[in-house]
Amino acid sequence: MTNYSQEARLSKTSAVRAPHTWRIWTVSWMVTAVFILSNSATPLYVHWQREMGFSNGTLTLVFAAYIVGLLAALLIAGQLSDRFGRKPVLFPGLIAAVLACLLFATASSVAVLLVARFLSGIAVGVIVSAGMASVVDVGGTAQRQLASLAASVAMVLGAGLGPLIGGVLAEFLSRPVVPIFSIQFVILVSAFFVAGSLPSRKVNFQQLNNLRLHMPSVPAANRFHLAFGIAVFAPGITATSFILSLGPSLLSKLLAVTSPLVAGSTACVMFLTATGIQFALKKLPIRTIFLISAAATILSMICMAVAVNANAALLLVFAAILAGAGQGLGQLGGLTLISLHVPEQRRAEANSVLNIGGYIPAALLPVCTGYLIDFTGLATGAAVFAVILAAAAAAAALFVRSRLWRE
Repeated sequence: MTNYSQEARLSKTSAVRAPHTWRIWTVSWMVTAVFILSNSATPLYVHWQREMGFSNGTLTLVFAAYIVGLLAALLIAGQLSDRFGRKPVLFPGLIAAVLACLLFATASSVAVLLVARFLSGIAVGVIVSAGMASVVDVGGTAQRQLASLAASVAMVLGAGLGPLIGGVLAEFLSRPVVPIFSIQFVILVSAFFVAGSLPSRKVNFQQLNNLRLHMPSVPAANRFHLAFGIAVFAPGITATSFILSLGPSLLSKLLAVTSPLVAGSTACVMFLTATGIQFALKKLPIRTIFLISAAATILSMICMAVAVNANAALLLVFAAILAGAGQGLGQLGGLTLISLHVPEQRRAEANSVLNIGGYIPAALLPVCTGYLIDFTGLATGAAVFAVILAAAAAAAALFVRSRLWRE
């Protein structure tokens, strides 16, 4: 009887404290703000490439510097966040974002671009572990799936708004770099206020002294949950990474489309698709979401291979849209499995594992393709990339179809 009374009181307390939906979306803005920075430079790559005279291989290295920073942050940010609270990790990440913003605004060499991209990667690594875990924390037990949707949507919405803002200003301003990153600076300041509104956790200083970091991991019972998410999310985010890094070059050099607004709008549409499709399909079973994600990635690669060999710009836009759908749904499925099954005290670390698994191929494959393009040409390099990624997405679909049944 006593146990029943205690459970009833706890249930009542949870109901009273169930968060308002606006609070979930407010905290999600912090994720959006950092992801706007992550892709604001996309329409400017061709501009910088022309001014500084670097190759496609160097361009993909600049892009990959971001992923190196992201992976470095993911190795420790999730663990620190789970042990000592979200705020002590979020603030250094946001400071790295501000520094990246200032470096982008004043960049005059490839070295500065590399450092700026590296710092922005650190900021994103922090935000996809501690920041997205903060959104799910705010949702509580009552709204875990809504919070997972909000965190996933916030990420892809920010990734889409960044190139749109950059593309519009680059189209109409002769010197767009400083205005673009001035706007970004204001956006990041707002993210500091959101981070400051989060609850603080009392730090156990003895635990701090005995801190031992390890490779991010999840409990044994959750390994398959992460495996499904990584298998599908990785091809999707690799497809969008390729389009972000080399899409403007494909448009300008192969398809004779030089407008930064077109490049920025293509990236924006890609991520708006990733946003919208999550709202449209959020009620489907996770297994179905994963299978649709894999199918979208495969179709994206088919469209891209045909586009670059037939000089069809419209097909490249379709490839971007399908890539966005593949990433968005793979990400939603992965985050939902984490929120439903991984314990709260390991949630940020699980987010790190998911993103490490996704971003490693998203770094390596586009970089290798960039250098392949330098030796063989855009059409051949893009076609090889498309075949490899379509095969990976097909393998992921078979894995999900054969092993994931109950979600």
